[in-house]
Amino acid sequence: MSLVEHLQELHGLPAFEFPLPGAQKELPEAGAVAWRLAVDPYRGGSDEEFSDLWGRFLDSVDPAGVRAIVVGQWDEPYDNDSGVIVQLLVDARERLTGLQAVFIGDLEMEEAEISWIEQSDVTPVLDAYPLLEEFGVRGGTALRFPAIRHKRLRTLRFEAGGLPGEVVRGVAASELPALEHLDMWLGVEGYGGDATVADLAPILAGGQFPALRRLGLRNSEIQDEIAAAVASAPVVAQLTSLDLSLGALSDEGVTALLGGQPLTHLARLDLHHNFVTEPVAQRIRGALEPSGVEVDLSETREPWEHDGVVHRFTAVAE
Repeated sequence: MSLVEHLQELHGLPAFEFPLPGAQKELPEAGAVAWRLAVDPYRGGSDEEFSDLWGRFLDSVDPAGVRAIVVGQWDEPYDNDSGVIVQLLVDARERLTGLQAVFIGDLEMEEAEISWIEQSDVTPVLDAYPLLEEFGVRGGTALRFPAIRHKRLRTLRFEAGGLPGEVVRGVAASELPALEHLDMWLGVEGYGGDATVADLAPILAGGQFPALRRLGLRNSEIQDEIAAAVASAPVVAQLTSLDLSLGALSDEGVTALLGGQPLTHLARLDLHHNFVTEPVAQRIRGALEPSGVEVDLSETREPWEHDGVVHRFTAVAE
């Protein structure tokens, strides 16, 4: 199963595909589902443009009752960035008065590789919707996220094969007093993932996001460095869940965690997709599981060697 698939739910609501024009399909109540909006750029089933679909959607449901929107394919993603989606959302702010959750870029591999999804500055959506509680983006190419202030946002998620350091720095400088869950797929430098541990420092220092309880710093080729920084990071004391999965984590990173601050207060430590040997895996299980911590060390991989260099890989890159 691919990690990059269409969302099945958002904000606790099941995803519902808004039908093609002319389709005889009964629509649910506006607030009962997460509305998935997408067009086929290759005109397989309709020649409708996304802007036309958007207008038809707003005219077909009660916009004030809509709670969650999932934006899928809006055009050929490698030729057209998400700026048009951002603008449509901003322009509809007086109609979508109950909107609580937005996800932009819900494309799976058959539609576009994650690195092909052209994003944009997505923060105008957050500025336009002060009551938004959940916001997510798939794709790091051309993504921008300058520092913002938002009083209600509780979940912020970035899925990328390469998350720009500029985005990480923007998040780290943001004022998000209600943020409980932050999830970032940092990716690899070859696909734009140039964030460093130093970029994460304001987050790891604690206090920047006082409500933060679940932190994911995932899918990174520098996962060992991140684990070493997390081992002594003050933010860990306020967490219930720590997720360092999907990356190139090895014995080095897990040993750093074992030598750092206690993690026995966590409910869950997710390290799945890793390059950890069984003796080290047993050590961290033995240190945490007796205290009730759920430790996920599944999907252990084998590194490969070329010209004397050991290579490890992230779960998602291109």
